[in-house]
Amino acid sequence: MKAIILAAGYATRLYPLTINRPKALLPINNIPIASYIVKQINNLPDIDNIYVVSNNKFAKYFFDWHEKIKYESKIPIKIINDGSEENQNKKGAIGDINFVIEEENINDDIIVIAGDNFFTFDLREFYNFAREIKKDCACAKEFESQPKEFLKRFAIALTDKNNKLIDLCEKPEEPKSNLVVYANYIYKKQTLKLIKKYLDDGNIPDAPGFFLQWLYKKQDVYIYKMNGECYDIGTPEAYMEVQKKFAINVLS
Repeated sequence: MKAIILAAGYATRLYPLTINRPKALLPINNIPIASYIVKQINNLPDIDNIYVVSNNKFAKYFFDWHEKIKYESKIPIKIINDGSEENQNKKGAIGDINFVIEEENINDDIIVIAGDNFFTFDLREFYNFAREIKKDCACAKEFESQPKEFLKRFAIALTDKNNKLIDLCEKPEEPKSNLVVYANYIYKKQTLKLIKKYLDDGNIPDAPGFFLQWLYKKQDVYIYKMNGECYDIGTPEAYMEVQKKFAINVLS
């Protein structure tokens, strides 16, 4: 299995924090978010490569980060520059997944994690769930009480009693549930060709939930409901909130 960390966005909503620094390298307790993700991936069996996809503006920052972290990771890490220069010509998250697959000739199962997701659940539990199901899977969290405006920012899912995905809408105006899907996915190698088909058919290349929204109508996808937290750090306020909430290294 290969791991892909998505870190090629420009994070304009986080300005001025990300004008000269990629979002995935923002620190929490003086540790970059991407480093937490790499640590979690290192706990998984069968991962033989970690690919971090960046853009041309921020690639040098990831190369510098890689020099510091490469000896802490038992799994080789490779930085992939997708060549984009600005937000207007970015490939988008789904475009970047396909870019890495094609650049590295990947023909294997993949785990895909957004580089701006700071999470406290054990990634091994998601991995084991996917291995048991033997299908494409995504991570989600069920919120007991959140206002509609919060839910509208995410991909919202409905599942059957076996956790099979039966409905998904990315950023819905009227959320059908309180089950929020985060950008943590495991795709079987047979699904990789469908990522390319999705893009070739002219579908939205950006938010990765759009591919999942398209995919579940074609084949079975299952939802792992996490035991823990996941934070999509999209605004300066959200970043400061996470900084305050996790004043100690909760993943040590």
